Amino acid sequence: MSADNIYIALLHGPVYDKKGRVTVTSIVNTDIHDIARCARTFGIKRFYIVSPIEEQRMLAEKILGHWQSGFGSTYNPSRKEAFSLVDLKGSLDEVLTDIQQRADQDVRIVVTGARLTGACLSATDLRQRVQSEECSYLLVFGTGWGLAETILSKAHFRLEPIGGSGEYNHLPVRAAVAILLDRLWGR
Repeated sequence: MSADNIYIALLHGPVYDKKGRVTVTSIVNTDIHDIARCARTFGIKRFYIVSPIEEQRMLAEKILGHWQSGFGSTYNPSRKEAFSLVDLKGSLDEVLTDIQQRADQDVRIVVTGARLTGACLSATDLRQRVQSEECSYLLVFGTGWGLAETILSKAHFRLEPIGGSGEYNHLPVRAAVAILLDRLWGR
């Protein structure tokens, strides 16, 4: 199964904090590295890091520059390859515009999160849709305590949360991305 019409976005805002307030979280270096490597491993078309804070995007740009064209690009060429998929944007709307320009087809937004409720697709259901429809899919992952309702309301589909062995359910986002990509496109 090819994931060449699949894009992922990691939103740092608007998301919820632990008290349920809408906020913006900081970009985390390990998320950039680990999610880029997952995206490359599973053949994802593009990985977007989304933050409305320009200074956060500038920091991420420095990290990306080190691995795309700086010393890191020769020190670790496979990291450079993974980082070639990464793009920085200020909003989900900017991501959607970019995908529409790249793919020239409709984009379906799929959200997920540990606390999602209501009608959700399983990974199997989503995989079948992707295989049968001629459109692009954007998998949107949130940071903090989950995507804000303004983002959830834009979704075409909700992907069921990853469940563990008990009540505790607060995976690092990079682990959730890896698990879901494997469920969707792993061998």
